[in-house]
Amino acid sequence: MRGAPLTQLMINALVSTPASSLAELEKIFEIAVNGSDDERIGAATILSGASLTCGWNIQEHTIYFVTRLLSPPVPANYSGSDSHLIDYAPMLNVLLVGIASVECFQIFSLHGLVPQLAASLMPICEVFGSSVPNVSWTLTSGDEISAHAVFSNAFALLLKLWRFNHPPLEHGVGDVPPVGTQLTPEYLLSVRNSHLVSCKNNHQDQNKRRLAAIASSSSPEPIFVDSFPKLKVWYRQHQAFIASTLSGLVPGTPVHQIVDGLLNMMFSKINRGSQTFTTVTSESSILSSPGSGETSLRPKLPAWDILEAVPFVVDAALTACAHGNLSPREFCTGLKDLADFLPASLATIVSYFSAEVTRGVWKPVFMNGTDWPSPAANQSNVEEQIKKILAATGVDVPSLFAGGSSPATLPLPLAAFVSLTITYKLDNASQRFLNLAGPALESLAAGCPWPCMPIVSSLWSQKAKRWSDYLVFSSSRTVFLHNNDAVVQLLKSCFTATLGLNTTSISSNGGVGALLGHGFGSHFYSGISPVAPGILYLRVYRSIRDIMFLREEIVYQLIQSMRDITCSGPKSRMRYGHVSLATAMTKVKLAALLGASLVWLSGGLGLVQSLIKETLPSWFISAHRSEQDQCSGGMVVMLWGYALAYFALLCGAFAWGVDSSSSASKRRPKILGYHMEFLASALDGKISLGCDPTTWRAYVSGLVSLMIGCTPTWVLEVDAEVLKRLSKGLRQWNEEELALALLGAGGVGTMGAAAELIIENEL
Repeated sequence: MRGAPLTQLMINALVSTPASSLAELEKIFEIAVNGSDDERIGAATILSGASLTCGWNIQEHTIYFVTRLLSPPVPANYSGSDSHLIDYAPMLNVLLVGIASVECFQIFSLHGLVPQLAASLMPICEVFGSSVPNVSWTLTSGDEISAHAVFSNAFALLLKLWRFNHPPLEHGVGDVPPVGTQLTPEYLLSVRNSHLVSCKNNHQDQNKRRLAAIASSSSPEPIFVDSFPKLKVWYRQHQAFIASTLSGLVPGTPVHQIVDGLLNMMFSKINRGSQTFTTVTSESSILSSPGSGETSLRPKLPAWDILEAVPFVVDAALTACAHGNLSPREFCTGLKDLADFLPASLATIVSYFSAEVTRGVWKPVFMNGTDWPSPAANQSNVEEQIKKILAATGVDVPSLFAGGSSPATLPLPLAAFVSLTITYKLDNASQRFLNLAGPALESLAAGCPWPCMPIVSSLWSQKAKRWSDYLVFSSSRTVFLHNNDAVVQLLKSCFTATLGLNTTSISSNGGVGALLGHGFGSHFYSGISPVAPGILYLRVYRSIRDIMFLREEIVYQLIQSMRDITCSGPKSRMRYGHVSLATAMTKVKLAALLGASLVWLSGGLGLVQSLIKETLPSWFISAHRSEQDQCSGGMVVMLWGYALAYFALLCGAFAWGVDSSSSASKRRPKILGYHMEFLASALDGKISLGCDPTTWRAYVSGLVSLMIGCTPTWVLEVDAEVLKRLSKGLRQWNEEELALALLGAGGVGTMGAAAELIIENEL
């Protein structure tokens, strides 16, 4: 702060201790902008240290400075032909490595800066990916970096910002894509550009002003993908080979020559004079003959040119492996050499393997420990731990040894993928790229038939025992992805645990604590223990594609839980006592809240609207078996109605809000109008109902009461004539006060009818 030079001792101290004030951060930022090369590196190291990860009071400012440093301005006296970013390579690399951890990504996400981070990374990728790695820079640690290293670190971080590596089936079901597909480069840039537009609006909240200021500090103009032609070409190629088989390679072209060079580099150590790698495309074949030591020289090519060739390289090598022309060990060693040469190529390798597994054209291979690594050493232990984790749900876990004594099998691309990841060291340098490949491997293995994910977990648990709990937990959730009966049992366990309807120790008291539990891992309860059903559902629901099945099953479980509630206490009190009814209603509200939360979580606005417009009317029209037995009497059919009323209102509140402040509320009048018209038509006798009359009366009166008391704005949005018809139907049930309250809440359009009803009652 007093102008002393930034020594290494001081840097080490400031990296490990958060800055004490904003003024200290500003001083560090000034050094990063105006200091010497070594001082810039030191300042960047400090800003990506404890002030970012642990300085809660100054974290927001630290992120702002880091984001600005990733987009340094062009110096006033700069006259070079290359981008000015080249001169900042050492500092940029230090920042990229410093913010590459999962924790830092979550911090950027928490502060809403993922779109701005993406906008800062794209120019870095474009510039360094287009540079020939002829020049290297020496860091203060003595390590040398090239344009490939800077590009790979920036590219890996950029790819973590969207779900680039998920298989095609996860990109959409039917005509409606899931929310995850919005996280594309175009979408992230559009969000960033919207921050610029909002800065011109004076009537905005503090958070929007903050985001606008950060966006304009890096570039006051909108940014589009077209500004990065190399990135755009790679992204289009990536989408193409994810969606269809690989094609488009023409012999004699520059890409074909690069493919030959990379294959020679990867497999030059294999002394087989006539070794051939062949991949059949619609236009040509790749033929490459490993030769002498000259081919082991790594080509000096821009990273984008190499990435364009990588899919064809991997396809050629995988085909050779499948035909026995290349051993699995040689294949994986070659892939690792490619990834070491250009770490960013791991992203394209991941995408290729993900696409090929989902196509199902490759034969499975035996994980026998000779050709491919074997999971046998701890496979039985993984199976036992999965059974313990799922013990609270009552789900049957399929055996991992269904094939008897034969070794486990995996699809060839998945076997190659997991074998490649196992070759990485568990150090900080490799961690950045394992964080990129790990989620893709988990998603891919989870989508493959059982027991692919447990096999992958067994293999990785042998390498990294500290990840064993997480891997086993990930394996346990795949049980639900391949068996709808297991999903049904999980939903039932969620209701049972929340309502406290069973006697197990994990959920005997009910409530949120029983639903979500109090921890997981081998360090709890002296070993792996059953996991609360709510935590399992949170890990599973995103991967269940049939959300309509979930919608129907949640409603069914809500209805079934009503009978369990009425039978959970002493019979005399449940049948005759008012206290028992009050206790039951408390659990009814809790069950409805759980059901609404599950629906909203599983399908969002679209699922809620289909529930209110389609599912609930269909349920009331259908016939249902009477539950009036010795245990429940007539209470259960009444609780059905009240539960569905609370359930419907809560679902609507989650999706639309209780007022008109959210954008989703604009869709409410139409869907709510459909539902209220259904209620009015049924009360008019125009629709025949199959449910018990007690259920119907409880639902209508309960929903109307809740709307009047909790969401009066909704009532104002309903057509006045529909409200009058509802009021008339309520009066037929002698619900005079409720009918009058409904008309009173209906606004000007129902004032006349309310006055008539008052006069009629007085007469």
